[in-house]
Amino acid sequence: MNRRFAISLILGAAMAGTSALTGALTPKARAPQAHEQFSLEQMIPARFGDWVLDPTVVPLTPDPEQQSVLEKIYDQTLSRTYINPQGQRVMLSIAYGGDQSESLQLHLPEVCYVAQGFEMLKEGDAVLPTRFGEVPVKRLVARLHERNEPITYWITIGDQTTRAGIQQKLRRLAYGLSGKIPDGMLVRVSTIGANDAAAYTVQDRFVGDMLAVLAPRDRARLLGAGAGQAQAAAPAPARG
Repeated sequence: MNRRFAISLILGAAMAGTSALTGALTPKARAPQAHEQFSLEQMIPARFGDWVLDPTVVPLTPDPEQQSVLEKIYDQTLSRTYINPQGQRVMLSIAYGGDQSESLQLHLPEVCYVAQGFEMLKEGDAVLPTRFGEVPVKRLVARLHERNEPITYWITIGDQTTRAGIQQKLRRLAYGLSGKIPDGMLVRVSTIGANDAAAYTVQDRFVGDMLAVLAPRDRARLLGAGAGQAQAAAPAPARG
């Protein structure tokens, strides 16, 4: 075997190995799993705690171009406004996508609101305490003319709640290395008002009331498997 032929063999083997490794690390599309077969409309009750649906206020709706993008990303979306006896209103938006590969990742509120003409005044990480564990969230304040909208949101990639940004990318990368494509959930609550701290207090109470009435399996979809199963032995409060 001459030297040139030996080098060709080595290069060929290296290229074949690289190709095989690339193929192994490329996430594989898959049919929806059993745990992905659910309805957001049925999962989130129209009445819980002292909150009821308020059809007079519609959460932020995307323009036609944005809507076209969202329809490609998400399999299900839910947008509602709730009100309590004190007249406090909370807008709830949930989006679920079964494919969280690089090309179809969650569309974050920072992008959606700015695309709709809002100015992003504040943004930062926070923790939302619930009886099912602490939820890592992002707090935002968006403004459009006289409308000041404090926002809280979190995302779930696969079976774990994570912060948007680097943690989200690392979770997606970990799934990519395993050859799997995770699903994703984005849960957003917001209110309209000038007092950000008061708004976040109302939002936290709303989220706690909502989580309390969900079955453990549905709660796990919103919070991740670990937190969703917490206190599973305790009976869920009756839905209204």
